[in-house]
Amino acid sequence: MCQAFVMESQLIVVNLHSRKSIKVTGKVHSEAKSFALNLGSDGSNLLLHFNPRFDNQGDFRTIVCNSRQDREWGEAQRDDRFPFQQGEEAMIWISFDAKNMTVKMSEEHEIKFPNRLGLERIEFLSVDGDFKVQSIKID
Repeated sequence: MCQAFVMESQLIVVNLHSRKSIKVTGKVHSEAKSFALNLGSDGSNLLLHFNPRFDNQGDFRTIVCNSRQDREWGEAQRDDRFPFQQGEEAMIWISFDAKNMTVKMSEEHEIKFPNRLGLERIEFLSVDGDFKVQSIKID
């Protein structure tokens, strides 16, 4: 059974098994610098750190993806196709299997990122930065 609970801190507890998907809808702040969706078993073990950067840490209109195991970051993957706009709504669909995470931001834009941790279940989702979650749907 999949469950989601939204808390004020934008920390969401989920029980998402591989081959399922999660759709996060929200609004990007009007003066956004960056935001991040973090999915994994806990904050120290992230299967995916999905970080669109409008203008942050030397990146401009770039999506940075990474993983984290036992608090150690892996090698970042960057994508300069950037479908997000400040002050507008955004929908992000995330699914995964034993090999990859798939993140869709529109019909035209999809990112694949390797399942480096080999997780079969996601129990942790947090949203940080300049993004206000409006809804979460698990399929």
